[in-house]
Amino acid sequence: MTDRFSETYGFARRDVTLASWRLPPFARFSFQNVAELVPSARIEAVREEVETPVESAAFLASPVGVAGEAAATVQAYLEDTFTDSFVLMKDGRIVAEYYAPWSGPNAPHLVFSISKSLTATLLGILEGLGLFDPALPVSHYIPEAKDSAYGDCSCRNVLDMRVSLDFEEAYLDPDGSFARYRRAMLWNPPEPGAIIEPLLDFLCSLKKKPGEDHGGPFYYVSPNADVLGLLVERASGKRYAEAMSELLWQPLGAKNHAMITVDSVGTPRSAGGVSVTARDLARVGELVRTGGKAGGMQVLPQSWIADMFENGDPEAWKPNGDALITKGRYRSQWYQFGEPEGVFCAIGIHGQWLYVDRASGTVLVKQSSQPNPLDEGLKARNLAFYRAMAERTF
Repeated sequence: MTDRFSETYGFARRDVTLASWRLPPFARFSFQNVAELVPSARIEAVREEVETPVESAAFLASPVGVAGEAAATVQAYLEDTFTDSFVLMKDGRIVAEYYAPWSGPNAPHLVFSISKSLTATLLGILEGLGLFDPALPVSHYIPEAKDSAYGDCSCRNVLDMRVSLDFEEAYLDPDGSFARYRRAMLWNPPEPGAIIEPLLDFLCSLKKKPGEDHGGPFYYVSPNADVLGLLVERASGKRYAEAMSELLWQPLGAKNHAMITVDSVGTPRSAGGVSVTARDLARVGELVRTGGKAGGMQVLPQSWIADMFENGDPEAWKPNGDALITKGRYRSQWYQFGEPEGVFCAIGIHGQWLYVDRASGTVLVKQSSQPNPLDEGLKARNLAFYRAMAERTF
């Protein structure tokens, strides 16, 4: 006899463990139910509201419209690229959606490194309230970090990923410092008999690259954004989940509670542990696209958004930036494409995207359970697809 869970996912719940949860096919379940595997704190909306998908049959059956793309229709493309949830907005209105059989508009999904962009947005709000200054050193807010790589760098260096840090983002390495990092955040099984290392202790153990100063080339490493989560807590005087609820989630008008994973002492995994619905994530993109207002209230300061769009060093981007974003810049944990049409985005591994094209009024969210955390070929396909979607009219 097959139970409903196995019928939906194709495997048994007992097969999803801390050792397997990021592997296919188990990610289809775990990426939407992380709190069953890793301790998590709830980011509360004002109230939860049941949302229903807009009618999208014609859109999903339409040609994908990308030269050289093997998938014939939009739905075929979304299925072929491991999509769990997809939302397309035009000028603030949801015009099309897709949900896999195991997903839905009220299902929060782990967004991995899009969490970084959400965290930096909180710091923008805190700057507007006079509670945070990006020019100050990290140690002003986190004195425990004074002897680490972060002891002599500014918060702005951290926001822009321009910290000199002796650390490699090796997602598939089971033995290196990145695996130690994931054990500290409780994302990997602990080593037998090992003491669980709190995330703050891990961060404070990191050192600078020999002979390299802060403020140099863009160098993408996730621990920087966990430092940003600690800055949110120290600057606001609140736990991360509480600060995000009060400063962003409730003013935004989010329709569902969000979640963030925490370590053994409750420290937020702000670099990658946030789970939100596709629709609520689209609302964040729309908030930034339209100048920081929601419900008639200025939630995120216009000055922060203007700085994010206009600044960030293209020369700092060139040595280590994504080759697919040739004119790119990185500012306040958001990718700027450096193109006249004003495209920007937030990206997470395993196929998480928040893509915004200001010129066409497009906000697009794609949440996925992509088997390979980093797949450059699939990323190129996705970018071509997003550009095609931005050109569509409804």
